[in-house]
Amino acid sequence: MKKILLPISVFLGMYAFAQENNTPVTDTVKAWSIQGQNTLMLNQAAFSNWVGGGANNVGWLAGVNYNMTYEKGKDLWENIIILGYGQNNTKGVGTRKTQDVINVSTNYGREFVKHWYISGGVGLQTQFAPGYEDGNNPEAKKISNFMAPGYLNAGVGVTYRPHDKLTVTLRPANARVTFVLDDELQYAGSYGLKNDGDSSLFQFGFLGTAMYKLKIMDNITLTNTGSVFSNYLDHPERLVLAYGGILNMKINKFISTNITLDLLYDHNQIRRTQLKQTLGVGFAYNIDNGNKRSENKHNQSWLKK
Repeated sequence: MKKILLPISVFLGMYAFAQENNTPVTDTVKAWSIQGQNTLMLNQAAFSNWVGGGANNVGWLAGVNYNMTYEKGKDLWENIIILGYGQNNTKGVGTRKTQDVINVSTNYGREFVKHWYISGGVGLQTQFAPGYEDGNNPEAKKISNFMAPGYLNAGVGVTYRPHDKLTVTLRPANARVTFVLDDELQYAGSYGLKNDGDSSLFQFGFLGTAMYKLKIMDNITLTNTGSVFSNYLDHPERLVLAYGGILNMKINKFISTNITLDLLYDHNQIRRTQLKQTLGVGFAYNIDNGNKRSENKHNQSWLKK
């Protein structure tokens, strides 16, 4: 029996080895990739008989940031969802809003030369809750609300994307509609409205956007985004400029620190540079599903130069 089993075992081993070597290599690069982060940041301070003074406070900030990309052949379709909201409650002052953003966009491109795409897309930016002149005090004058303002951009142009870390989109033909759907804010001059009672403002011009991800060191990344808009129809020299930076310092799989910085200049809002900065430490759950085409070594021509 042993004399029979030995040749059979050798034959089966050789057959399995041959099958393994003849199996075609499977392409593991997926057309769809989903990268996202879900965060819940907390902060708190308490004082008792503290000579230096201070007020007890507690705050929270929750957000999601998703990038869903489809890459196949000459097609590139990128979808971005950024949502964030946070509050801080300080003794003697009350609850104030610290973060409030809705930013969703989609952009489709068809490659015409390497790394360059004819593209078109739509984006919407607004906020969840009302904003007031005195921080977030509801007794103060209201200055903003959901879709007041809301900015809808739609246009066509070109996108340059040499790799996953850099994306630049230039749209020489871009329609920008500003919505002011809160009756209390519909007066002439508010967010550029021409007349009292107007609920929207139409602009047409050039829109340029850019995103660059920088890996500073292991577990520390800086994501930079910027945009510029010029209205052909009225005062094209009055540029709308925006910059956003997110410094993410990952402590472990579920805990990270985020520092954000936002700068904005929009003549139709206020004629000064606006600045917002946040710092939070808390829970973060990351999703990284699928390898992007640009991560395939055969497509990383920028590394071969």
